[in-house]
Amino acid sequence: MCSLACGLSSSLPELIIFRLLQGFFGGGLQPNQQSIILDTFEPSQRGKAFAVTAMATIVAPVLGPVLGGYLVDTYSWRWIFLINLPVGLTCFFGVLALVEDPPWQKGVVETGKGISIDYIGIGLIALGLGSLQVFLDRGEDDDWTSSSFIVTMMILSAIGISGAIVWLLYTEKPIVNIRVLKDKNFAMGCVAIFSMGFILYSSAVLIPQLAQREFGYTATLAGLLLAPGAALIVLLIPIIGKIMPKVQTRFMIGTGFLIMGFALIYSGDLTSDMSFTRLASLRMAQTLALAFLFVPISTISYVTIPKNLNGDAAALNTMFRNVAGAIGISLATAMITSRTQIHLAHLSQYMTPLFEPFNEAMSQLRNGLMQNGTSPDLATALMYNNFTTQAAVLAYQDIFEACALISFCIVPLCLLFSPIRAARGGGGH
Repeated sequence: MCSLACGLSSSLPELIIFRLLQGFFGGGLQPNQQSIILDTFEPSQRGKAFAVTAMATIVAPVLGPVLGGYLVDTYSWRWIFLINLPVGLTCFFGVLALVEDPPWQKGVVETGKGISIDYIGIGLIALGLGSLQVFLDRGEDDDWTSSSFIVTMMILSAIGISGAIVWLLYTEKPIVNIRVLKDKNFAMGCVAIFSMGFILYSSAVLIPQLAQREFGYTATLAGLLLAPGAALIVLLIPIIGKIMPKVQTRFMIGTGFLIMGFALIYSGDLTSDMSFTRLASLRMAQTLALAFLFVPISTISYVTIPKNLNGDAAALNTMFRNVAGAIGISLATAMITSRTQIHLAHLSQYMTPLFEPFNEAMSQLRNGLMQNGTSPDLATALMYNNFTTQAAVLAYQDIFEACALISFCIVPLCLLFSPIRAARGGGGH
């Protein structure tokens, strides 16, 4: 219903309010989905279950820009929201018909006893994460600490997050039990899923953004760049599911981050005249690594968690992934702007008559413009546009290389997971 309201909104304030409501009511879907899997399947079967849901979890954010770009280019932005209505109704009736509470929760749900809402915990989490998101999104535009508003957001974020940690540790009935992080496998799983989310969301945004801003792609074409990678991961995840019982899960996760690092180095080999096929291949290389990450991380994270803490663990795991994605997108976008300015400042030293290659390039541009019946005075503007494109491409290279470094740093940490194989549950080695 919130998506319908977004699609029918008539002003920006209305759209913002309905989007907030959409996020509020939809925020619990991912942890609930993971909780259902954890409550329904034994540890030995969770790998297969997570493999099925991984196709939706990873492929949906890839197909979303493709469908969204097509709807925007062909119809209207409103259809991005309106299309959610039949999907939501189908899921609603499907959940009513098929999903049941686990035995240890049925009594609580039916009687209502033991159910309480931790309003203070929710408020502190919302304050901390909300302020952090604003700080990251607006920081670059407002010149970071030069803005009193950004400094305020930074302080509120620190107060909210630190306050939430203290409150959740010591209150009697917290909104989420963060003591579940004492479990080594789950704690390491959160580190791994945070790193994966940071890299996954930031890199998924960078390639279409590069294509649209610098290469002039439409929204539809930019979305289609991600489609081959989605198809590849659909093919790979079942294969990974077959391999998992034979290899220690921590080795698969380490391999995934290693592949991701090399894929991002490969992605950093950018030029200003790249073809559609070349850009799509960059994303395909990254999705190859994701096939080794999502299902193994999801499987090993919960293998030693008690059943009664599955809901808390799923909520924390999802929060780490979503927060990492938001941080990754915000930081990547901010770094693109700052690194482009740095590279442009460096390249500007060559835009001078004292540099002979610049004179030759300008002469060729003027001659070409005159042959086409265009004023040669446009040569300077065209040359400047070329320099800004080159500076932007170099900035995207920097971001990919930084993400590659993060991936390589996570590889040795994967050895801290327990030496468990997926099919043997918590006791297998």
